Amino acid sequence: MLYLLAEWLNFEGIFNLVRYQTFRAGATLMTALVIGLVIGPRFIDMLRVRQGKGQPIREDGPQSHLAKRGTPTMGGLMILISLSLAVLVWMDLRNPFIWAVLAVTLGFGLIGFLDDYDKVTKASHKGVSARVRLLMEFAVAGVASYLAVSQINTFLYVPFINNFGIELGFFYYIFAAIVIVGAGNAVNLTDGLDGLATMPVIIAAGTFALIAYLVGRVDFSSYLGIPYVEGAGELAIFCAAIMGAGLAFLWFNAPPAAVFMGDTGSLALGGALGAIAVATHHEVVLAIVGGLFVFEALSVIIQVFWFKRTGKRVFRMAPIHHHFEQLGWSESKVVIRFWIVAIILALMGLATLKLR
Repeated sequence: MLYLLAEWLNFEGIFNLVRYQTFRAGATLMTALVIGLVIGPRFIDMLRVRQGKGQPIREDGPQSHLAKRGTPTMGGLMILISLSLAVLVWMDLRNPFIWAVLAVTLGFGLIGFLDDYDKVTKASHKGVSARVRLLMEFAVAGVASYLAVSQINTFLYVPFINNFGIELGFFYYIFAAIVIVGAGNAVNLTDGLDGLATMPVIIAAGTFALIAYLVGRVDFSSYLGIPYVEGAGELAIFCAAIMGAGLAFLWFNAPPAAVFMGDTGSLALGGALGAIAVATHHEVVLAIVGGLFVFEALSVIIQVFWFKRTGKRVFRMAPIHHHFEQLGWSESKVVIRFWIVAIILALMGLATLKLR
């Protein structure tokens, strides 16, 4: 909104700052952060009153989690509100990538909200059936994939090789939808401890803010040998909004958490990262930067597959963060060590920009 206003005023005077994506990225981060911190306390009080017993806690999970009974969920709504308002204020709303990523973020957020609402009202951790959820997720991801991919080519670019891509044609739309849905669910599975998913999402968003900015510049993308995507630089501002909203939420989600983001937040944030990766042609790099999320998802897949085949478990409990809790690690130790892993993976992902 402010960008269109500044453009109408020919970027005169102080409005010249709005011309620069770097300035708007910083402003968006601060806007989302301030909105989140301001609405947080009252929003949490409202959730606590409306939900009563809060998010249901699994009886078969780590016993230390039983102390979290009564903690409200759906805190992801705080993230979506602060993120959306900041995006609408600072971004160039004519950019089609913005609407594709925002469609995934809000669409997945709605699916997660329905799941959280079902859990709270029925006092059960089951929620909406997996089949229904996946159908809704692929419907949203399919629309977003069409919006994003129609602005770019259908090549799957391979890291470490200079401007090398594999032409997927129509299958790229399917691949893009799978990336978005997979990222959403991977982050959702990671969100099991206070702050565990929030900080790695912030780290991944910061990494992709830089990637989006470089991909959207002809000079930098040519120098680095990465695909140039016109208009993708605006997504750096969206990533900044994720970071600001995530930091505000982490203020209240830090142990002991005053609120959980629930599927409302984790599905939305994961889907947003997947959509940004597709729009910037860095889907493979997302698997590196978000390797922690991939590992969490794989631990569940391996556990279910092996248990159905043999009746035995590979891990003491899945997702993998619960396995380490069962080994005797404290919750804070698991969370901080996983944050360290997320930082290392982000640096590895950034290294692919030069190792080509």
